[in-house]
Amino acid sequence: MPLKLTTLLNYKAISDEMAETAVNFWQMIWDRKEGALPQRMKLLLSMSNVVGAGRLRQATRELIKSYALGTTSLELDEIFELFAWNQGIGHFSSEIGPSPLFSAYRLIKEKEKEGLSREEVVQAVMEKFGEANPGVSTLSRLPRKDP
Repeated sequence: MPLKLTTLLNYKAISDEMAETAVNFWQMIWDRKEGALPQRMKLLLSMSNVVGAGRLRQATRELIKSYALGTTSLELDEIFELFAWNQGIGHFSSEIGPSPLFSAYRLIKEKEKEGLSREEVVQAVMEKFGEANPGVSTLSRLPRKDP
């Protein structure tokens, strides 16, 4: 699955105990062996929840992972319609529309129209919205020192 759980490295910077607690919590939620919800659905629910919380970086990551696991662009269309409905047109226009989340969604639709396979679409989306994109990455980066 694309976009590894790099944010746990941030907790390790605080303490080993904090990192261990975060890993255990993540495993309880996302690595459940007999979970009732399919992973793809969990990711869509998580994406919707974090959009409501204004956390568009995480929402972008969840979108990409869910799409990689089989979410269709028609399903995404309906979810984005719900964002406009539930968040309001003004919020959608000023916050969601110009976000990396919406840009990744639009890129998925564009690449599908070009006839690319799901794997090729995921690769194209990862090139633009992967860990190198500061609007999507969860890794804390120290400022570069000038030589």
